Amino acid sequence: MSNITGTRGKLILIEGLDRTGKTTQCNLISSRLNYKYYKFPNRETPIGQIINSYLTKQVSDIPLSDQSVHLLFSSNRWEFQNEIKTALLNGQNIIVDRYIYSGIAYSVAKNVAGMDYNWCSACDRGLIKPDLTVFLINDGNFDNHGFGDELYEKHEFQVKVSQVFMDIFYKQENKDYISNHFKQLDVSGMNIEEVYSNIESIVDSFTIKDLNLLLF
Repeated sequence: MSNITGTRGKLILIEGLDRTGKTTQCNLISSRLNYKYYKFPNRETPIGQIINSYLTKQVSDIPLSDQSVHLLFSSNRWEFQNEIKTALLNGQNIIVDRYIYSGIAYSVAKNVAGMDYNWCSACDRGLIKPDLTVFLINDGNFDNHGFGDELYEKHEFQVKVSQVFMDIFYKQENKDYISNHFKQLDVSGMNIEEVYSNIESIVDSFTIKDLNLLLF
C-alpha cells in the first residue's frame, strides 16, 4: 500500500463483454468529467503491437502459446503502472477501459490445462486495483450478429467469457471489494446517453474512503 496525504484521484474501471459500449462510455467520461483515459490492451507500445498482431490474426514468424499471450497482456498493463500511479497521486481521476479482469476472463475461457484463475491472476499481483469497477452486461450480447473480425470476437467464445466473468466477480473476488467497490449495470435496451447517465451517477456518488492505493 502507498502511504499518501491530502487527496488523490479515483481509478475507475469499466469492464464488460464486447459490444456493451465500454469504449464509448469511457470516452464520454474522459471528455465530460475530465478523467484521464487508458484503454487495455494499449496497442501502441512494442508489446502492444505484438498483441495487436495476435488479435488481428496477422501472420507472425513467432508462434505464441496461450501462456505467452496472457503474459503479454499482463506486461502491457505493467508498462503503465508508474504513469497511472503518478497521475493518481497528483489528484488526476482515471478511467480505464478493460483491465485485469478481462485479462483473466479471456485466458481462463480458453480452457487450457494449467491456466486456471490462480495461474492467470498471479502475474498481476501488485498492480494498482480500481477504486471502483463498473461491469456492463447486455442481454442482447449473445445474438449471432455484430461481432468483429478479431480473434476473440466470436459468439461462442463470448458466452464462455461471460461465465468466467461471473465466476471471477462472485466466487473469486474479495467479498468486501464486491460490496464496496463494484457495481454491475445492465445496459440492455438503453441508448448511449441513458447508459452514460447511469454510469455518471455511479461515479459521482462514489467516494474514496482510504487514501492508500488498492493493490491486487
